[in-house]
Amino acid sequence: GMRTSVDVICMYPKNGLIRPLSIVWNNGASYPVRRITQVIPIDGDEDHSCGLRYTCRIGNSVRYLFLENGKWFIEKL
Repeated sequence: GMRTSVDVICMYPKNGLIRPLSIVWNNGASYPVRRITQVIPIDGDEDHSCGLRYTCRIGNSVRYLFLENGKWFIEKL
């Protein structure tokens, strides 16, 4: 799918697993992450470095959110 870089408001809980709380688009619109159903590590290849992939419900949609090298990307499923 097509990945888009986005701003993300996060919580850094005591257990160490960063939790995305909301997505902020370039126009400033903010969308809460309603649920996180899965978090898996992803391995690097030629295109992507290693990081985490969050499966999130945002609004009425399910999206992948990637955290790679401190930057966030969203992908349509």
